[in-house]
Amino acid sequence: MKKEDFPPDFLWGVATASYQIEGAYNEDGKGESIWDRFAHTPGTIADGSTGDVACDHYHRCKEDIELMKELNINSYRFSVSWPRIFPCGRDNVNKKGLDFYKSLIEELLKNNIKPMLTLYHWDLPQHLQFHGGWVNPETSKAFVDYAVTLFEEFNGLVDLWITFNEPWCISFLSHQMGKHAPGIEDYPTALKVAHNLLTAHGETVKVFKERGFSGKIGIVLNLSPVHSFTDSPEDREAANFMDCYKNRWFLDPLFKGTYPEELFQVFVNNFGDFTRGYQDISGASEKMDFLGINYYSRDVVQYDGGEILKAKSVTVEAERTDMGWEIYPEGLREIVSKVHKEYGAIPLYITENGAALKDELKNGEVHDWQRIEFLKNHFKSAYQAIQSGVDLRGYFIWTLMDDFEWECGYTKKFGLFHVDYDNNLQRIWKDSAKWLREFLGNKVSLE
Repeated sequence: MKKEDFPPDFLWGVATASYQIEGAYNEDGKGESIWDRFAHTPGTIADGSTGDVACDHYHRCKEDIELMKELNINSYRFSVSWPRIFPCGRDNVNKKGLDFYKSLIEELLKNNIKPMLTLYHWDLPQHLQFHGGWVNPETSKAFVDYAVTLFEEFNGLVDLWITFNEPWCISFLSHQMGKHAPGIEDYPTALKVAHNLLTAHGETVKVFKERGFSGKIGIVLNLSPVHSFTDSPEDREAANFMDCYKNRWFLDPLFKGTYPEELFQVFVNNFGDFTRGYQDISGASEKMDFLGINYYSRDVVQYDGGEILKAKSVTVEAERTDMGWEIYPEGLREIVSKVHKEYGAIPLYITENGAALKDELKNGEVHDWQRIEFLKNHFKSAYQAIQSGVDLRGYFIWTLMDDFEWECGYTKKFGLFHVDYDNNLQRIWKDSAKWLREFLGNKVSLE
């Protein structure tokens, strides 16, 4: 099986996020983000690092686009830093921020690389957080204004627009568990955040369509197949609740305009106040053009009698990445097929898929054979999904180069390129990058 066996217009790309690679955290008029504040708070990041410099992509974007061209990719998914455009979240636009992204987009197009632009990949302007952040409905209004600014500025240059990356992480991981910025641990707050994100998405799609901007617009969800640990009724029930929590809490509003009833009732019973003013989520189902899916692993679940989900994840014996995630290529085909079957034949993209591994630089080389096998097997799973009738239109590898990996700092390495933080941030081709270049050049197969 070769690259030419995939559809001829299939997008092969890499994905990144602004805070993880750009650096220049306080240059050229950029405002503070919640991740700037969070990373500078002691005890939040595993290695005590920040994204102040990161990969310095802000100053090296042309060099990085040259690497993309050499990789033979035909699309690049990146995110815009909201506080680089509006330092305080709204009102006064920062022209230098707009100029940076316009230059980036034009350089991509010059190299025949299609931009896929994510409006929000977690770096909310800190000024908006001072006023409640995503709990405050005014932030949703500010987001729509910010989105329209970019729609107007880059109309005709960007074909694929994404409103939000992984609203599950923005809400539950960041506001229920407190692992990501702004580091809040409160379940009802997380539910309100999820609601406001979905509302902002729907309104943004509506404005995009009504104003007649060019291109297509969608959203990206992190989705996982959920399997019960045993076939017992209790474990199956637990798996259903986990599926509602991780997948359907966002899929159902986007495609059906409602929350999954069984989990909504659980939240009513536990957090009655949450439901006041938050029952109606019909505005989230504004018809979008595609859905992006970030797939990394599956979730195996058993019953645990907890007050809310009554479910816990179970670690099964399997090969794992450095994040501790099970390597489960079959899950990619399973999750895109599930979405296709249950929510209709909307165009789909794998907007992130990759593996953190214990890469080592030895004599100027990184022999990451495990990542090559990972990619081969997940590419095969994507091909099988296409063959079964799923409208899968692209595949974006996470990520271009080793970066600031959120709460893990620089301890986890997902990149196709090694970044030598001890030697002027030099980008070094890993074996996986060399293999991908050959595969996308139709010189090697997946066998």
